[in-house]
Amino acid sequence: MLIARWIYLLLGVAAIVSFAMYIGTGQPRFRHYGIVIVKWAVFAGLAFFAVLVLERLAMFV
Repeated sequence: MLIARWIYLLLGVAAIVSFAMYIGTGQPRFRHYGIVIVKWAVFAGLAFFAVLVLERLAMFV
């Protein structure tokens, strides 16, 4: 659980830094990096919650 929290924190910080760099420089590559990082954060969150749901379902079997 602690590792997952650190992963989400680091992904969030990386996305914020990327978008800040885009605002500061105007280079579209930083916007692209930020969008890709946000996509990975959403994917990681969905995977994490899927594992939690599967653990709960395993208790009933």
